[in-house]
Parts: sequence; C-alpha cells; structure tokens
Amino acid sequence: MTPQVQILHFLFFLLLLTTSYALHLNYYRNSCPNVEAIVHSAVKQKYHNTFVTAPATLRLFFHDCFVQGCDASVLLASRNRKSEKDGPDNISLAGDGFDTVIKAKAAVDRVPRCKNKVSCADILAIATRDVVHLAGGPYYAVELGRLDGRSSTMASVPHHLPSPDFNLDELHSMFAKHGLTLVDLIALSGAHSIGFSHCSRFSNRIYNYKSKNKIDPTLNPSYAKQLQQMCPKHVDPRIAIDMDPYTPRKLDNMYYKNLQQGKGLFTSDQILFTDKRSRQIVNLFATKSKAFEKAFVTAMTKLGRVGVKTGNQGEIRHDCSMVN
Repeated sequence: MTPQVQILHFLFFLLLLTTSYALHLNYYRNSCPNVEAIVHSAVKQKYHNTFVTAPATLRLFFHDCFVQGCDASVLLASRNRKSEKDGPDNISLAGDGFDTVIKAKAAVDRVPRCKNKVSCADILAIATRDVVHLAGGPYYAVELGRLDGRSSTMASVPHHLPSPDFNLDELHSMFAKHGLTLVDLIALSGAHSIGFSHCSRFSNRIYNYKSKNKIDPTLNPSYAKQLQQMCPKHVDPRIAIDMDPYTPRKLDNMYYKNLQQGKGLFTSDQILFTDKRSRQIVNLFATKSKAFEKAFVTAMTKLGRVGVKTGNQGEIRHDCSMVN
C-alpha cells in the first residue's frame, strides 16, 4: 500500500469517526424529550392502517442514505419534478413511506416545545426503527442529530443504488463506499423479508434469462413456475409480488432460508447464496435468527451514519418536502 493510499484510508476512517460522533442517543433530551414516543405513536397508527407502511419506510430510509447520505433529501419535491424522488430508481418508492414521515413530523410539531426542533432525517430514522420492530424485527437504539440536506437532484440518484441484477462484486463495491462490510450487506438484504416487488424487476429471470428465452438456473423451478403464474408474460409489469412467499409480513430470517432453496426473488438476492464468499453468512443467518438480528442492528446503525449533515451543512426543515 502506497503512502498516498494509506493517507486516503486514514482520512476516510477519520470522516467516519467524526460523523459517528456527531450523532448520539438522547440528542433531543432538552429540546424535545419525548420525540421517540411521539413518532412511535404516529408510526404505529399508520402501520395498523396499512402494513405497506413498514417496507415503504424501510426502503425510503435506505434510498435516502445511499444517495446523498441520511439527510432526508429523498423527501424534497421540486416543481420541475427533477428531485431525487423523481429518479427512475426512486419513482417506485411507495407513498406510504413518505406519508409516514409527514404524519410523524406533524405529530412532533404539534407539541409546542418540539415545533421545528427535530429534523426530518431524524424522524425518518426513528420511524424506520419503529416499523422494523412493529414488523417483528429487533428493537434498537437510534443515534440522532442529523440535519436535513438542502439539495435534491434526479442526477444524483443513478449509480448510487443497487440493481436487482447485481452480482456480489458489484454489491460489495457499492456498500463498501459507505463503510459497510460484506456482513452488513447480507444483513441489510434481510429487509427483503418484507414488502413487494413489481414483475418488471425480475421478469428476465423467469422468461428471458441472459436473452436466451429460458429460466435462471439458480431459481427454484417450482418457484419460477409460481412466479410465471403471478406474472404472466404479457400483462401489466407493475403487478406486485411479495418478496418473501412465506412470511411476507414479518421481518425475520426466512429470507435466508428462501435463498437456501433457490427462492431469492432478485439475482442480487440469490447471488448471496450461490456465491461461495457469502454463502456461509447466509447459512448462519438462516439457522440462527439472533445472529441475523444482531447483525441487522449493527448494519442499520452504521447505515444511519452515512453522509450525515451537521453544522452549516444542513437545517431542520419546517416542511419535509421543501427547504426553509
């Protein structure tokens, strides 16, 4: 390793260290001490009204953090429809995720001492933890202190989010840019235990694998037939399919058991088992749910530190959809 590379590695580590210290538990102890209880109440009500709240909010958090950091920039709207949320990779984000943050923000601001004191980025982070737990996943402490970003452009989205057809090298490279390890990557992929996907996102695997009019050989044959029945070749590609065919409303380790059976919906899911470099971790999470939950909490905490805005880098938005 050259001295220049060593310096770059040190600076990257220093950046991660500085960012993590900018966040801490009980950040709003003086300004809005009951913020987590307020957000939880709003999220719980929304979740009980529609389960989609859980996967939608979780996916929204991931998409926000991976593009410009965890700064709620994905929530910003623009008149010309050229903000992050309008990008091709974000256009399918379910409205329930946005609505969850809007409702939680309104609930927080109804408390006089809390009004305009809590960032939309932090509200999204808290809401994400709450939907994870409501869906049967682990409860974890959320580090707070993020500010909201002031910019959001469609041009910033491409090449920042993983594609359904990524291989392990492509996935690992993208996650590593944010300081996330292979274990973090596999643990965060467990979020696909809940939610749904549109047929267009995986139709190539069941009809035209590698442009050869055949089924992806890594896909379980009986599962492939089920998918073909649910996603006929010449129907609306926006039809929604559960990511997990067995426990689609519970965030659990069934996702990894599915991978062992060749029932990962995306290529980027199944590759975690077919690639020998990640298979051992998949097998561990499939057999030991506590190991998965522990790794998931660690990964979510690290994800929540990515690209955090502090000081004069951001603000606390009065309206999550527009800058002050």
